[in-house]
Amino acid sequence: MSSTPESQADQIHSVILTPSFRLPLLVYVLGLVMLPLPFHPWLTMVVCGIGVFLLLQAYLLRLELTDKDLVIWRSGQELRRFPFANWLAWRMILPGMPGILFFREVNSPHLVPILFDPVMLLDQLRLRVGHLEMPKETKRETSED
Repeated sequence: MSSTPESQADQIHSVILTPSFRLPLLVYVLGLVMLPLPFHPWLTMVVCGIGVFLLLQAYLLRLELTDKDLVIWRSGQELRRFPFANWLAWRMILPGMPGILFFREVNSPHLVPILFDPVMLLDQLRLRVGHLEMPKETKRETSED
């Protein structure tokens, strides 16, 4: 398998984000907290099941940012590639908490739970596609001068 200079350049500038287990564990603990509720067996099982699913995803998935793409890997195989050239805008929703990455491509919007280091993700996105970041909405003034 020979590699072209272009692929070598991508490998030099690519970053694979480390997984963060905050969101899956938070969802799982939330499910356990629901035990005293009257719906406890079913609601707890559903919420804890979602937490286990997210934990499994955090373990299996890897997010790689190259100079040209956001690549999602599952167990060493490429699952999906999102070229930055197709991105219109992006924003991290609740980045301090276990949040969500929203990005809009030409064809469709995407919401991705942040199962990775949120600070590293934010830094890398600002480095690669910072000009597309959507600013946080501020309160609109009702009176016009």
